[in-house]
Amino acid sequence: MRIEVVRGDITTLDLDAIVNAANERMLGGGGVDGAIHRAAGPELLAACRLIPEVRPGVRCPTGEARLTPGFRLTARYVIHAVGPVWRGGAHGEAELLASCYRRSLELARTEDLRSIAFPAISCGVYGYPIDEASEIAVREVRAFLDAHDLPERAVLVAFDRSIQTVLTAKLTK
Repeated sequence: MRIEVVRGDITTLDLDAIVNAANERMLGGGGVDGAIHRAAGPELLAACRLIPEVRPGVRCPTGEARLTPGFRLTARYVIHAVGPVWRGGAHGEAELLASCYRRSLELARTEDLRSIAFPAISCGVYGYPIDEASEIAVREVRAFLDAHDLPERAVLVAFDRSIQTVLTAKLTK
């Protein structure tokens, strides 16, 4: 299976890249973002600071992705993807979230990466409903892998059992 769902800590996965649910500043934060920065060490923050701002305070606009080394992580790279804040669903959130997955996969393909792991982007403090977000994640990852040889493997990482259950249901649908 080229796509799988696992429950666990994304920072411990031995893959080519893990995706960080980042913010536009790319200077760390809470949740997955904070965990990845802590596990990767201070070099990750230094690398993020080297990414030029596209406008004041924004290194990676919502819906886009940027690549850095993984430093102290087992993963070789971190792909920082900025998902949308949920504002009810009528403000382009679905397309922006879909774009995060596509842009991350495009970066992985460009870098010839064979494996990538995604957290549930935007489902933490950004408030995206897990059911809708999981539908988008599975649809976008499946479509990309069906159309391309790389990456060969994608892992959807659930932090807890409830997210794992929803992701698994979407994947087996």
